[in-house]
Amino acid sequence: MHAYQHGGVPEQKTPIWSAVRLNRAVLILTVVGIVTHFALIPVSISVPVFGHAAMDWPLFAVIALGGGVLIFEIVQKALARDFGADFLAVIAFVTGVVLGEYLAAALIILMLSGGQVLEAFAMRKASSALNALADRMPRVAHRKDGENITDISLDDIVVGDLIAIFPHDTAPVDGVVVDGHGAMDESYLTGEPFVVAKAPGASVLSGAINGDAVLVIRAERLSSESRYAQIMQVMQEAEQKRPKIRRIGDQIGAWFAPFALLVAFIAWYLSGDSVRFLAVLVVATPCPLLIAIPITIMSAISMAARRGIVISDPTVLERLPTCKTAIFDKTGTLTYGRPELVEVLPASGHGANEVLRLAASLERYSKHPLATAVLAAAESRKLALGDVARVSEKPGQGLVGAVDGQEIAVTHRKKLIASDPAMAEILPPDVSGLECVIMIDGAYGATLRFHDSPRADGRNFVGHLGPVHNFNKVMLLSGDRASEVSHLSKLLGIDESLASQSPEQKVEIVRRETALAPTLFMGDGINDAPALAVATVGIAFGKHSSVTAEAAGAVIPESSLQAVDELFHISMTMRRILLQSVIGGMVLSIFAMGFAAFGYISPVAGAVLQEGIDVIAIVNALRLALAGNIRADLVGDEKQIS
Repeated sequence: MHAYQHGGVPEQKTPIWSAVRLNRAVLILTVVGIVTHFALIPVSISVPVFGHAAMDWPLFAVIALGGGVLIFEIVQKALARDFGADFLAVIAFVTGVVLGEYLAAALIILMLSGGQVLEAFAMRKASSALNALADRMPRVAHRKDGENITDISLDDIVVGDLIAIFPHDTAPVDGVVVDGHGAMDESYLTGEPFVVAKAPGASVLSGAINGDAVLVIRAERLSSESRYAQIMQVMQEAEQKRPKIRRIGDQIGAWFAPFALLVAFIAWYLSGDSVRFLAVLVVATPCPLLIAIPITIMSAISMAARRGIVISDPTVLERLPTCKTAIFDKTGTLTYGRPELVEVLPASGHGANEVLRLAASLERYSKHPLATAVLAAAESRKLALGDVARVSEKPGQGLVGAVDGQEIAVTHRKKLIASDPAMAEILPPDVSGLECVIMIDGAYGATLRFHDSPRADGRNFVGHLGPVHNFNKVMLLSGDRASEVSHLSKLLGIDESLASQSPEQKVEIVRRETALAPTLFMGDGINDAPALAVATVGIAFGKHSSVTAEAAGAVIPESSLQAVDELFHISMTMRRILLQSVIGGMVLSIFAMGFAAFGYISPVAGAVLQEGIDVIAIVNALRLALAGNIRADLVGDEKQIS
């Protein structure tokens, strides 16, 4: 059995009755039971059933079935020394049954099961990025042997095999085109639509989606060693090492539950009255923890949705205000991700348009992001592209081919000078920004300079992270060359930047920073997905890469720093309201526990009082849902939630 199945995801078996399905079933049962209870109230007085009011029997079913399941689960937690708010809720549930408060007991089951279903939803989202990656990959490859084509498993591909990629199929391995002309969508590497023309000699990356023509490639790597498999492996490791954050309710409940039990036992011991024990537990029922938290979180998710922000992992809203290190990817995050050709510097004897025409003819077959800018410039100047006889683009070697009988190479300054130091005197001065060098028949032809515009609000956004949101460090990670990254860092006021970073290197850097302080990583493209997954909070930009979106806890489809700032304020407001509801409810409960311990509050009165505390906590929690606007620091004068 191979470790990875059709794309690198470990094969897993899901039990028919998983914990998630069981909690969902309990939630449905409880809702039906409570609704039936109220529906039977008109006939309960005149139609007793076996000595009990008819309206109580649906609650008995909920208590017996749902309560039994949840108690079993929470007792397991207790045996593992996990004493949180849920554990105290079980004791309150049992107390309610003993007191004959069946509706209260059923409502506690409703809150417990609803909270666990919500938490399970977040966990499913966190692990679904690997499934999204696996769905891209084919289950079989089409091996070509002469005129015959045979379907084989990806694991059976060996280096040197000829693999046919049919129209709209996904490339199963890294390879080189040996037959056919067409185009492939490699947007999974960039997070933006990115279609690259292919001809014999052009490289093909696993995971790229073929266009309308059949291409035959020669496998250069095994499927398990291909670029796509490497990204998936990093993703899997990131998922496994992603820190487990406890809910705020559990953090508070960890000390509140034993405190409430201690007060109840002391009251019982000193008074000798077991009723006081029950009264203390009734007023200590942690409904603000069980009700206010999901209401506040769901309100924040709804507000974020209204601002065009998709929250895929609700724990992001709890963790975001705690982040102290902000880490940015460059392209598409702090820049618009659309490089433009801004200058053509031809060598003596060459015209700018002619050099651009030759370069664009060859760039049709390139996967480099600058190729799009070259083609766009040629199209804007209405240049007729030439015929390309062959093309080659090996990693680190640049793009080489024959255009209209001339040898054309698209390369970079560093490689040229390394191979021929005399080129340093010929090339124009090195400046900040992106550039490529065009060689024609082995001689210097021109330098093309590009510019990827930084976002207009980038400097203001970066500058306010420390003073307003308490970030201690801001970093820029990028796969681009050092001069461009350094230029952008200075432009935006970022002190620490790292260039030429691979996805694997980004993960290690983010993991290292996360060990020092909670991190926020912002990026787009599947190459950012591993770093998004391993950070404390990951925010994905763009709407073209579902894998990136699944790996992140929040998605900004319109790639707006303003929306990120709004998310900061939503999470800060949510956390403040949540803590007000929870801590305020706990404080009121503690006062009530004191009165109950001294015998001033009976169990029945305590239940009524606790309901009043719950109402206060819930009304406060609803403030976020009822609020209209929330202010972002980068924009106008909308009223900030208080």
